[in-house]
Amino acid sequence: MKKSFSTVVPLLLVSVHCVCQTIRQPITVIYNNLTAYSTKQADVLSHLNNQAALAQQKDVAVGVYGERRFMLAATSLYTAAAAVATANGNFGFNIRYGGFKNFNESQAGLAYARSLGETVDVGIQFNYYSYHMAGYGSSGTVTVELGSVIHLTDKLNLGLHVYNPAGGKFSKTNEKLITAVAIGAGYDVNDHFFIGIEMVKEENFPVTMNTGVQYQFMQQFFARVGIASSTGAGYAGFGVGWNNMRLDITASYHPQLGLSPGLLLIMNVGQHVKTTFDAAP
Repeated sequence: MKKSFSTVVPLLLVSVHCVCQTIRQPITVIYNNLTAYSTKQADVLSHLNNQAALAQQKDVAVGVYGERRFMLAATSLYTAAAAVATANGNFGFNIRYGGFKNFNESQAGLAYARSLGETVDVGIQFNYYSYHMAGYGSSGTVTVELGSVIHLTDKLNLGLHVYNPAGGKFSKTNEKLITAVAIGAGYDVNDHFFIGIEMVKEENFPVTMNTGVQYQFMQQFFARVGIASSTGAGYAGFGVGWNNMRLDITASYHPQLGLSPGLLLIMNVGQHVKTTFDAAP
């Protein structure tokens, strides 16, 4: 059984991405992963994909996300995250849960990131991952994640993320949690248009390529489109931000399995929230 956990979409997506995914990767997450590779787009949830993105956090922020995959309570996913910026680096905390009473997975993570000058951001996260299966019991393991983002120019960013490099094993079965490696890049064409790409290799699974673009057509509204090579299916989306809050409504559609709606709310404390691309001064 493949065991890993979800990363969450901080921005609105309406997706037609489909396939049997791990719980670590919600259906509507693909494009949002790419926000970790942009200094203009990174927010409180971006560090779930690459902890180095946490270094770009400028204030205190919280975010929650939920997704009901294929309209089934048994496959629902929930995530909550918080980030705090300090003079000695930035800290993040996140909790993730997926499943139902007969089988569920959960993970609690504590992250830290900082900038090493103007060119490189680095981050690390320690997790406790566990699962519960009715009639079997529960088991858990400690894992670590490592991330880095290099700012090649003021518009082009390149990042590397490794999940569970040490190969954490479960206490009951001695089974190894999977290892995953992601390489991503993002290019801010201008203040309103972004292009991103990510290559993901999970242990014992083929390489997946995720690409996406985003355009802000009004100061508070944006749209997204993209595609994931694992299925050849695309996604599109729309979101809105106001004052210090942002609301994202997500949905994906699988022709056989049906609709997977989701909802995200982000709040930045003490600062006007970004609508991903704020208007240029």
